[in-house]
Amino acid sequence: MKRCPWASGEYLGIYHDQEWGVPLHDDQKLFEFLILEGAQAGLNWNTILIKRLAYQTAFDGFDPEKIAQYDLERVNDLLLNPGIIRNRRKIESSIRNAQAFLKIQEEFGSFDEYIWRFVDGKPIRNQFQTLSEIPAETALSGQISKDLKQLGMNFVGPTIIYAFMQAIGMVNDHLVDCFRYNQINQMEHQKNG
Repeated sequence: MKRCPWASGEYLGIYHDQEWGVPLHDDQKLFEFLILEGAQAGLNWNTILIKRLAYQTAFDGFDPEKIAQYDLERVNDLLLNPGIIRNRRKIESSIRNAQAFLKIQEEFGSFDEYIWRFVDGKPIRNQFQTLSEIPAETALSGQISKDLKQLGMNFVGPTIIYAFMQAIGMVNDHLVDCFRYNQINQMEHQKNG
C-alpha cells in the first residue's frame, strides 16, 4: 500500500491511516485538533502525536467548558507538566480559544456548523501528486483564520488553520496515489449517497 511520504514511523503512520483527512463532525474532537494544531506551531507534528495522550489527560479530555475555566494556578500546574509543550502563550491560548469556542457553539449551534459552512459542508478534493504541490496555507485558510481571530481566538494563523482543515477532512490532501485518497473520497460519497 502506498502512503503519503510524510507518514513514516509509528505515530505518523497510524495517524495518517486512521484519522488524517477523514471528515470530522464531533465538536469535542474538532476542539482537540484546534488545540493540538496550535500547540504544534513551530514544532514537528510527530512530537504532538507522541504527547497527545498526556495532552488529553492534562486538558480534561479537551472539554472546552472545563478548559475555559482554567485559572492562573492551573496554567502554572500545566507549565510543570513534562508530558505537554510547556509554553505559557500556547497554554493561555487554549483557554482563550476554549472561551471563544463556547461562544461560537452558542451562536452557530455547534462548532461543526460554523467551520464546515466555509466549504458548504463538503470536503475540497485536491488532486496533488507530490508533497511540494501541497500549500502551507490558502486564501480560504486565511479567511477562516481572520474570522476566528475576530471571534477571539489566537494561535489560529492561516498555516495552522490549513493544517487543521487537512486534519479534520475539510480538504483531502492525501496524494492521489496514496491508498487513503480514494478511501476518504468514498466515505464522503457514501455519506451523501
